[in-house]
Amino acid sequence: MSTKISALSNLQQRLIVGVLGAALLIGGIIFSEWTFSLLFLGLTLLGTLEFYKLAGTAGIQPNKTLGAVLAAGVFISVLLIDKEYMPAEVLYLAPPAFFLVFVLELYRKEPQPFTNIAFTILGVIYIAVPFSLLQLLGHLQGEYSWQPILGLLLLIWSADTGAYIAGKNFGKHKLLERVSPGKTWEGWVGGTILTILVGWGLAVLFHDLELYQWLGIAAIVSVFGVLGDLTESLLKRSLGVKDSGTLLPGHGGILDRFDSLIMVIPFIVAFLKIF
Repeated sequence: MSTKISALSNLQQRLIVGVLGAALLIGGIIFSEWTFSLLFLGLTLLGTLEFYKLAGTAGIQPNKTLGAVLAAGVFISVLLIDKEYMPAEVLYLAPPAFFLVFVLELYRKEPQPFTNIAFTILGVIYIAVPFSLLQLLGHLQGEYSWQPILGLLLLIWSADTGAYIAGKNFGKHKLLERVSPGKTWEGWVGGTILTILVGWGLAVLFHDLELYQWLGIAAIVSVFGVLGDLTESLLKRSLGVKDSGTLLPGHGGILDRFDSLIMVIPFIVAFLKIF
């Protein structure tokens, strides 16, 4: 009986946090470009610090303060350059800023100095760079538009939903068992089919992008979304933890919720900028 109550409580937590989280995301994206940027700046900082906390479980000590400053700096720089409030030449400051991590590690007197350096920089690359690039999707045609960003989230949610339904009902063949035992090829196919169908529907509803662009994004989400999920699972497995954090009750941490988005953003930005 207590098991059933505990399961129901966890389900309630997941539903409440899921609905509120989705409402906050969608509201922040649609309301204005500034609420969108502030929302994802917050997620960038929380995600970067969560990554550093995860590394700490294995005895690694990244430079959290400098890493957070670099993450915020990357995000804000991309925003200001994209809005033409700041010249693109400012990006030449990025390499010296990253090499400060090496300099400051000389004075921290922590064990495994180069592992600390690697994880400090990796946190910025893994979290801050994709979230920073997401801002470019909102300004593909100059003025801010929420359609490509919201459409991308809908495609990711579709991939997750389709994979869950198909995997639960038809899943037999493991996708990559040593990393994520629950994922199956049947689930991936189900997620891909639903994602492509939703991409087709987005082309009808949202007119900022052409049909081939929405279908291209859907294809990228189908492939690299699941790879992002597997990558984060590999990270947690290598560190011996179940969830990346406890910030979102019933859902884990920031990285648990945005692992697919983090992976797909660079590929989608490259695809849309080239085509």
